[in-house]
Amino acid sequence: MTTALSDVRPVGDQLRAWRQRRRLSQLELASEADVSTRHLSFVETGRSAPSRDLVLRLAEHLDVPLRDRNLLLVAAGYAPVFGETPIEEPRMDSVRAALKQILDGHEPYPAVVVDRFWNLIDANGAAGLLMEGAAPELLEPPLNVLRLSMHPDGMAKHILNLAEWRAHMIDRVRRHVALTADAGLAQLYRELRSFPGDVGEAFAPPSGHEVVVPLRLRVDGQELSFFTTIATFGTPVDITVAELAIESFYPADAPTTSFLRERAGW
Repeated sequence: MTTALSDVRPVGDQLRAWRQRRRLSQLELASEADVSTRHLSFVETGRSAPSRDLVLRLAEHLDVPLRDRNLLLVAAGYAPVFGETPIEEPRMDSVRAALKQILDGHEPYPAVVVDRFWNLIDANGAAGLLMEGAAPELLEPPLNVLRLSMHPDGMAKHILNLAEWRAHMIDRVRRHVALTADAGLAQLYRELRSFPGDVGEAFAPPSGHEVVVPLRLRVDGQELSFFTTIATFGTPVDITVAELAIESFYPADAPTTSFLRERAGW
């Protein structure tokens, strides 16, 4: 659904599409947003023009991404309100400082910062082991961490449970596409699915011995096992900040912990 501001569908069409994507009826959304069902229906069909406040209120209840809220505002005849500040600008100093503190504090375990397309924004030193042996073209900016992990010339050749890991990561992208309707993410999803491997075969029932899907890697002849967490900023009003995510890798067993600490000289 993300598109250029110069190519914007009527606001009613966009709101209806978002409501249907969230699987809400007009009655449910109207009740949540404190607006009459009749008025919401008129807005969706173009019979009524929504106020700026109503557009933002409906977008909030529909959990519309900030960049798409701007599109809704423009379609309704209002100016965009959410900025998109380059991460390098001085006003982002506190954000960069927070990211650096998290990345540095996670050593000697890998951690990366990515944007909405999983393009690498920053990483700590330990994340280098995830990139070892990858084809140089996969490491050129913008480095996409999902492409790097699943490409046959990237991490894939070192992942011991590739089918399982690939299936769950592709499903994660699929769910993001479903939530955001982002054309760029949809293109990435199709690309990842084109890499060798059968996604469907990897969705086996849990064995009962593990609590998360691990990433199993062979590095320097050592089998390493990780699980990951994702962190985002809690109250963003800037598009850049809203679309940043920090993925932290944690050792899933004692040998992995020992390997990483010894590698870092701890």
